Amino acid sequence: MKTLLVTGGAGFIGANFVLQAVQDGLRVVNLDALTYAGNLDTLKALEGNDRHVFVEGDIGDRALVASLLAEHGVDAVVNFAAESHVDRSIDGPAAFIETNVVGTLGLLESTRDYWRALDDARRERFRFLHVSTDEVYGSLGDEGYFTESSQYAPNSPYSASKAASDHLVRAFHHTYGLPVLTTNCSNNYGPYQFPEKLIPLVIHKALAGEALPVYGDGQNVRDWLFVGDHCTAIRRVLDAGRVGETYNVGGNAEQKNLDVVRIICALLDERRPLADGRCREELITFVRDRPGHDRRYAIDASKLKDELGWTPSQTFESGIKATVDWYLNNPEWVHRVLDGSYRLERLGA
Repeated sequence: MKTLLVTGGAGFIGANFVLQAVQDGLRVVNLDALTYAGNLDTLKALEGNDRHVFVEGDIGDRALVASLLAEHGVDAVVNFAAESHVDRSIDGPAAFIETNVVGTLGLLESTRDYWRALDDARRERFRFLHVSTDEVYGSLGDEGYFTESSQYAPNSPYSASKAASDHLVRAFHHTYGLPVLTTNCSNNYGPYQFPEKLIPLVIHKALAGEALPVYGDGQNVRDWLFVGDHCTAIRRVLDAGRVGETYNVGGNAEQKNLDVVRIICALLDERRPLADGRCREELITFVRDRPGHDRRYAIDASKLKDELGWTPSQTFESGIKATVDWYLNNPEWVHRVLDGSYRLERLGA
């Protein structure tokens, strides 16, 4: 049975990955610092499952990471742990440097030392997979796509911190030989997403009949990737990706932010109409744009398709319907996650 050390495994993408991996028979040691975005409620289905071991702790704690790697005989590390919200990085960039750069460095050093001590066969099979973002590439114009060879041009403290972590992972491969893999993904959405991000925020506010804030003119474009598809892509790269390589993961689902909000409004009007009969699209309110707001992201995931045979299973239409339905069916999860540290207020203004 393969054993993974998954960092950030109580966050949105990490927890979805852990749930999928354990269901598929893998053993997961789950290390998470349980910051505001970490939520053990997401992992309730794994209570009592001996293939899931949860440990509260920081990826920068070298002694803790070293002990977990050795104690559990880890075969691969999958690093999701990160501060990830652009607006929060505008308000407080230091936390992003501490976790995404300094923390990743500590994790890499602990992993390198563990990997070096393995026997030849296990050292050959070992992998360190680093999960990153398309935001490291900056902003696109109306045409073109990010590829694995696109120049890095981060425009926010968040994306700059992720770019730095990407470079550290690359350096540990070329300097020390650590068998690394990197994935850079487009915007994720789906179940269990912390409600400061666009889609769950809009769902929550629209259900309550509140104003729906849209930055600027709402014409910013993102490529949307359903979180379950992202998790299968990571598994595929982990199993068959070429060591030292980067793989871009996209959903082939470009949408303008304003159109995303309108689609959610229509789905909620159909499923849960407002008592006063209003269309929720009337709640859309344009607000001052985010500083340095990138205009367009779009991923070319052809390398992942051509080399490893991965393509997304969800269209945006099917994925957003599944996401809206999940939030409608799980209101208690949202209520519990809003514990006082965040109340859907505007950040990063």
